[in-house]
Amino acid sequence: MCLQVGAVYPEKNAELYNEMSNVIGTERFKDKAIDWLAGAVRVPTESFDGMGPVGVDPRWVPMGAFHDYLLGAFPQVHATLSLQKVNTYGLLFEWTGSDPSLKPLMLAAHQDVVPVHPNTVDEWTHPPYSGYFDGTRIWGRGSSDDKSGLIGIMTTLETLIEKGFKPTRSIVLSFGFDEEISGTHGAAHLATAMLERYGENSFAFVVDEGGGFSDIYGTAFATPGTAEKGYMDLMIEVAAPGGHSSVPPAHTSIGMLAALLVEIEKNPYPLELTREDVLYSSLQCYAAHGASIPRSLKHAIEKSAHSDKGLRKVEKLLFDEPSYASLVRTTQAIDLINGGVKTNALPEQAYAVVNHRISTRSSVAETMSRDIDTLLDVAKSFDLSFTAFGGHLYSPSSPKGSLALSKAFNHSLEPAPRTPTSVGEAGSEPWELLSGTIKATFDSHRVDDDEKEDIVVSPGMPTGNTDTKYYWSLSEHIFRYNHKNSFGSVNRLGGVHTVNENIEVDALLEMIRFFTMLVLNTDESSLA
Repeated sequence: MCLQVGAVYPEKNAELYNEMSNVIGTERFKDKAIDWLAGAVRVPTESFDGMGPVGVDPRWVPMGAFHDYLLGAFPQVHATLSLQKVNTYGLLFEWTGSDPSLKPLMLAAHQDVVPVHPNTVDEWTHPPYSGYFDGTRIWGRGSSDDKSGLIGIMTTLETLIEKGFKPTRSIVLSFGFDEEISGTHGAAHLATAMLERYGENSFAFVVDEGGGFSDIYGTAFATPGTAEKGYMDLMIEVAAPGGHSSVPPAHTSIGMLAALLVEIEKNPYPLELTREDVLYSSLQCYAAHGASIPRSLKHAIEKSAHSDKGLRKVEKLLFDEPSYASLVRTTQAIDLINGGVKTNALPEQAYAVVNHRISTRSSVAETMSRDIDTLLDVAKSFDLSFTAFGGHLYSPSSPKGSLALSKAFNHSLEPAPRTPTSVGEAGSEPWELLSGTIKATFDSHRVDDDEKEDIVVSPGMPTGNTDTKYYWSLSEHIFRYNHKNSFGSVNRLGGVHTVNENIEVDALLEMIRFFTMLVLNTDESSLA
């Protein structure tokens, strides 16, 4: 249960790694890393919902200033790697290796950040685009999500080039610019460009933003994301005759919409843990290696490997915690609602949008079907004609209005394919390499720590989606992981998507160490 591999250190490149490790530990390098990330934070690269095409919407223009910053900060990367700009602001770098028969390594990150609401600026400890360093932390929007990852990658390559490293295996960098608004302008175009250049399943593996490591049940666990849930926004539209509010019907369009939304919330999606869930793999690791896991939970997880009764016991112990439940079931959240234009006019139309994050064991089609089943009886009770996703389902003899279901914003996403993680089995070699690299990075960053502990690597899964949703056809091995240290943190997200976003400089340095170890280990690995 939860087999582990040993730490993997560079062998052919051992001397170079030792030199790099010593450099990363110096005050001079620390100061450079702080300056590089702080400078990146000072260039606002906000992406907004509903942005128009590149070249039309002026809000994209700051991305050009960020490119200028990267060019000035990392001259060796720009002089050594080829660069293709995709849809103007997508950055596709290639450091061409000496052996073209080897599949490249892809390192991904995104340039954009979520906007800072003007009303919250005064709530920041330090201004959101100051890049302020307080002696321990770098503050500002993007300091954690995801400029730390992007700058960590660029810093690693800039330093390796300065040290004379020349890769055997090609390294590709894919930096989108609208991940925070679903990546349709950035990563989607980058994926198309890479498919045209490299072909399907052309990368050894992909590493993008995602999980880090933290203390779970008294043990350090790294949790690279090995899958992602699907996504669909359900539009619920009710139409009914208008008129003067002084002569109302029994139910207005808003009232009927409210009843439909109540029915949605009264019927959450089934919650059942199976041995195929990513969470189950994580739980096996917690049971096998968690130092302080409650005995009852440990016993239930161990029993669940061969007992369905044990699985049900695990559910009872865990699923009162929403964070666990949300990783397993298809979720539903009513996030948008609109209806009515005037207090004395009956609303002719009302709508709401329900956000679904689709279980890795389900599908978009199954989600659509269940939503139809949930709302059909309510539609009948109000004598509403009912259409759903282009199909006509119900027509009362005397309709009092209509109900229509559709995909809001014409967008949905199937759950991601799961990356193989079975240690010792064919097809899991990239997972083993990543796991060994994580262990080696964790150990080497704490070489002088007398109370150093081991780190356990477990399959994990983020609650949201990343740019990797466009990269499925490029590799069967996709990891959402950037080795961010959240060990002992009260707020493990470090203010991501809210006020006071920050990152500890030591965490940034360890990320750089991780990318260094990963590049060197992958370069001398036997992966195809």
